[in-house]
Amino acid sequence: MQESLTPGSAEPDYRTAFSEVDLALVDALQSSPRATWSQLGRVLGIDATTVARHWERLHTLGLAWITAYEAPHAATVAYVEVRCRPGSFEQVSRTLARMPWIFSVDETAGDFDLFLSVAAPDLHSLGTAVHGTIGGLPGVHSTRTRLGITVFGEGSDWRTRAIDSAARAQLPESRTTVRDTYSSHMRTRLTQQDHDLRAALGLDGRLSYKALGEAAGLSEHTARRRLLQMLRDRDLTLRCDIAHPLAGYRAMVIYRARVPHQHLEQTGIGLAHMEQVRLAVSVSGPRNLLLMAWLHDLNGIGPFENLLADRFPHLEVEDRTVALHSPKRMGRLLDRHGRATQHIPLPPNL
Repeated sequence: MQESLTPGSAEPDYRTAFSEVDLALVDALQSSPRATWSQLGRVLGIDATTVARHWERLHTLGLAWITAYEAPHAATVAYVEVRCRPGSFEQVSRTLARMPWIFSVDETAGDFDLFLSVAAPDLHSLGTAVHGTIGGLPGVHSTRTRLGITVFGEGSDWRTRAIDSAARAQLPESRTTVRDTYSSHMRTRLTQQDHDLRAALGLDGRLSYKALGEAAGLSEHTARRRLLQMLRDRDLTLRCDIAHPLAGYRAMVIYRARVPHQHLEQTGIGLAHMEQVRLAVSVSGPRNLLLMAWLHDLNGIGPFENLLADRFPHLEVEDRTVALHSPKRMGRLLDRHGRATQHIPLPPNL
């Protein structure tokens, strides 16, 4: 089922879409997505009712949302570059964004047109999806696939850094960046009811335990216990995302880099802790590190790359691609301002 989310139709004001309180609230929710309004209010220095009002506005307008998905070790993931035939770009982009197992789509300026994040139960299914389904679309000229191997940091680890570490430490269940490895085949301990919980949280990661129980056919107590267990075991990831262009992150850059194997893990972990980095993952092929950065503008590319050169002497950046627009991110269709407009759930076996 595809859920429509209707943001405000008025043209957004880049100066007022996110207030300082909004960004601080997002930061707190990135660390603790299900913290209560009272807990969030204590950290932000405002009352619970005001916190709830700020979130309601952000969520209703598609400016921020919380979703859920299985941890990297439960799936096979690839990053696919797509070149389109002349005149077919828009149709191909729309078609791919509607496919549930393609969880993110970025339109790019570079030697390829689209950058896809693809999930599958196993390597064989992944090959069929890429070469058969994606490669078989009439408007697709060619594809290039890199298999995800080790995730050093991803979107759920990124922070707006609008609150300090002392404030963040007051939050319950505050998650930290942990290295994880993608699987060559689906590995999950989740039951069907767990998948139902995940599906409900995918649409709204702050659903009450009562509503979660109703969605999965469980009691409120059992729904709470199962969710907390999945989070403790890192079988499930909760993530607060934002309309990044309206929050001041107007440039997204994808880097393909090469790092000697003996320095790969140390470099990947270091990159994952940089404030600009949204994704750091080792991949198959000679360019063995994939990096995605959010910057405030294109003029931030040079300083960021200088920082990479200073901090990571073993990192050799071989290619840079700028994203023009992200029509889909982790199951959310986005408008041209990055606002969430529709939820397309991942398939139940992913």
